[in-house]
Amino acid sequence: MKERTAVIPEELKYTEEHEWVQRTGDATVRIGITDYAQEQLGDVVFVQLPELGETVDVGQTLGEVESTKSVSDIYAPLAGEVVARNDSLDQQPDLVNSDPYGEGWMIELRLGDPGAVDDLLDATAYQELAAGE
Repeated sequence: MKERTAVIPEELKYTEEHEWVQRTGDATVRIGITDYAQEQLGDVVFVQLPELGETVDVGQTLGEVESTKSVSDIYAPLAGEVVARNDSLDQQPDLVNSDPYGEGWMIELRLGDPGAVDDLLDATAYQELAAGE
């Protein structure tokens, strides 16, 4: 059986924990887990997200994704305040599998340091990371 190649959009930034980050404004970003991550997890059955207004630091646990295989923490790739959460995932956690970069997004943050996005991995660096695992 041929292995599926994970989708890695060029315009996004990535973390070593397999999260993606997309700028949505000057100081805001949308965050989710990568196609590679959802593939490794298997069928997602539950997603726990932080509450609106919660402040997070880099590396802090934001929530978790539970799949038929395991439970994995989601980590904050950047510091900021949660300004949006994808409530659709409460009823449809499988959106993380079917559309990880679209309808399966998780949260939006207002960043304390908008420039920190530039320090994350680009698509090429992330592809090399994922290929090495």
